[in-house]
This record gives sequence, C-alpha cells and structure tokens, in this order.
Amino acid sequence: MRFCMITSYYPPYNFGGDGIYVHRLSNELARRGNVVEVIHCIDSYNFAAGPPATGYQDHPNVTVHGLKSGLGMLSPLATQQTGYPLMKSQRIREILSKGFDVIHYHNISLVGGPGVLAFGEAIKLYTMHDYWLICPTHGLFRFNRAPCPRPTFCAACTLVYKRPPQLWRYSSLLETAIKNVDAFIAPSLTSQRKHEQLGLKGRIVHLPNFVSIDSSDSAPGEPTRPSSEQRYFLFVGRLEKLKGLHTLIPVFLRQSKAELWIAGTGTQEAELRELARGDSKIRFLGHQSEAALRRLYRDAIGVLYPSINFQVGLPKSRTGRGQGAPLVIMEAFSQKTPVIASNVGSIPVLLEQTGGGLAYSTDQELLAAIDRLLSDPAYRSELGLRAYDAYRAYWTAEVHLDRYFELIEGIAAGRGRPLGQPDAHSVQ
Repeated sequence: MRFCMITSYYPPYNFGGDGIYVHRLSNELARRGNVVEVIHCIDSYNFAAGPPATGYQDHPNVTVHGLKSGLGMLSPLATQQTGYPLMKSQRIREILSKGFDVIHYHNISLVGGPGVLAFGEAIKLYTMHDYWLICPTHGLFRFNRAPCPRPTFCAACTLVYKRPPQLWRYSSLLETAIKNVDAFIAPSLTSQRKHEQLGLKGRIVHLPNFVSIDSSDSAPGEPTRPSSEQRYFLFVGRLEKLKGLHTLIPVFLRQSKAELWIAGTGTQEAELRELARGDSKIRFLGHQSEAALRRLYRDAIGVLYPSINFQVGLPKSRTGRGQGAPLVIMEAFSQKTPVIASNVGSIPVLLEQTGGGLAYSTDQELLAAIDRLLSDPAYRSELGLRAYDAYRAYWTAEVHLDRYFELIEGIAAGRGRPLGQPDAHSVQ
C-alpha cells in the first residue's frame, strides 16, 4: 500500500510527540513492505526552534519531502492566518498526484491548515494529537493558567500565547474542510469525548498510539542501575506550564534522597531553571534522542507525570479493545519503569487498573511515593512488570497496526474499492 503522511513537524525537524509518532508509524509501515512518503514544513521548524535534532533515521521505503519557501517564516505565518498552504500548495499537489491509497494528516496547523484536507484523492485519516481543531492554541489551557472546559475569549487567549489570532477560524473553512476526512483518530477517549463535546462533526475512532522497542537496545528491565548518588526520577516532555514541571521542582529542592532529571525543552525553560536555583539534584538534559531516552527511562527509579491539564488517557475503550495513555507513560511502561502521576483526570485510574504506578494529590503524597520506590526495590520491580504487561497488551506496533489496517479496510469497503491485504506482521 502507498501512504502519504502530512505534518508540520517530522524528525529531525521536530520537538514534540506528534512528530515522533509520525516517524514511528511511517517506519513501521515501511518495514512491513508499504511505501510511505512524508510531507512536512522545514520553515515552521526553523521559525520556532534551533538546529534540528539528531539520531533519527528512516527506512528505505520512506521518502521525506521537507518543504521550504524563499519567504521563510512568512510561509507558515500565511498558512496560520488563512488556513491554506498558500506558498506550498503547488508542491503538495505535485507529491499527492503520484497517487496514494491513504493520506494521513497529523499536525497540519502550519504545513497546510484546514485547506490541505481537500487535497488529493485517497482514503483520508486525521490523527488528533492535540486540540488544534477546536482550540487555536492547541492545548485547551486558558490564558496559560488552567484547563479550558469550553473555548471562549479565544482571540485574547491566543495573544497571551504570543500568537496572532487566526482569521480563518471566523469563517466556515474548518466545517467545510473536515468533510473530506473519512475518519478522525483520537489517541484517547478523553480526546474523542472532548472533540465530540465541543461539536466536531465527523467520524471519530479511538486508536491508542504505540511505542516501538529498538531491538539493538538491551532488553527492557535489565539495565545497570545508576550508582546510589545518581538515583533519579525522570520527567520527559515539553517545558510548558500545562505539563506541571513547576510543581515538581520545589519538592525536589526539599529532599535529598534522589535527583530529578528533566529531558525536553520549551518556552518555560528559563523560568524553570531559575526556580531550580542551580541545585545539583535537578538536571536539565535538553533534547534527547529516542535511543538516549530509552536508556534514561530504563535507569530511572520512576517517571514523573505531573500534568495539570486535561489528561489524554482513559482506562478502557467502550469496546474493551485497548487503553489510551500519554506517550511518556507508554514509553516508561515499555522499559518496565513505573510512573508517579498527579491525581488529575483519568491517569490515576489508568495506573490503578494496570498496576503500573502511583498517583498523588499533595506534595506529601508525592514524597511518600518517591520514598516507597527508593526504599523498596522489589515493589518498584513489581510495578515495572505490571507496567510492561500493559504495554504488551495495548501499545505495541503490532496491536496498533492491526487496528489501523482494520480501519482502512473498513473505509475502503464502504467506498466499494477494497484494497490489497496489508501484512501488519511481516517486518523487513
């Protein structure tokens, strides 16, 4: 089968989980004999970040089209304002004219806006990695202060995030464009229900993301543990307020039994470094490659997930066919590392039902959870094994691709144009 992925960011021109997912999906499809082409916007990355990351490779069956225009940042800005890929429209159409079985859209906010959903003739999927379809700031986090139950004052909120209001959101463009999509994919039931609640029209299917394990790494759960003076808990994610890292740093400043290691970058980094006051127990590691992250996950006593925004995982789907979880939790579980998460939304239920971690509501409860994992290695290992069982049951590439192909085949049958049977398990 022939797939085209369209996304604003793709490794190495990437700094978020959406681009990592597109990379994983593209390469897992390619390893199984499918042909994949990726369209992404280098201008968007260059405008928002520094030099591209390293450590990413693509399968020979993956062709990557990194789009650039002579106008630099003006190209994604024009898309952000109008909702169309004005300066990249011709090139996108040229690539799509090759003919694909599936066009899979991801974060299209700067590579094409809603207008790109009308491009090409194929089965069309759209993965809702965030809330961009219903929120101009992507996060449903009002004025960068608290979760937003229903978008209001959107123009003022956008300005707080130092972004220009989007003119196209005051037209019928989105309502018209989404009619071109055969199915929207929600990585969690929280995301699905929020989009439905806020009026997104279209078929929404719950399909959790996945994590691939690199066979070149040592087996998960069999690391060489750090020395006693380097016992650490790990935070992985964008350094933004809604991620909640600012709530962890004061806790680690008050205790001396373990370090806090922080992998990621973001707009709040300078503020967080100031909050940490240069304390040697708190280490800012910056961007990390996937291989480096796997090692960090494996050697951590536990992974901390202090999010203060809507959680993106629920314990079970309506059909009982798998669970959704944030990518960070999936990655931790794949390395047999337990998670300690804030008692917000559905994540505590997920941890309780999988047995893969602990939840906390207060700083004292967080300290107690940290102490428990530090002082009782057998208990930590028990949680890690339960976490790995959940990963194997719900979040492997095989589980994901079985359902992914099932969705595609169902759409194709409904159109009266059955596709050739893809082999989700034949890895090259």
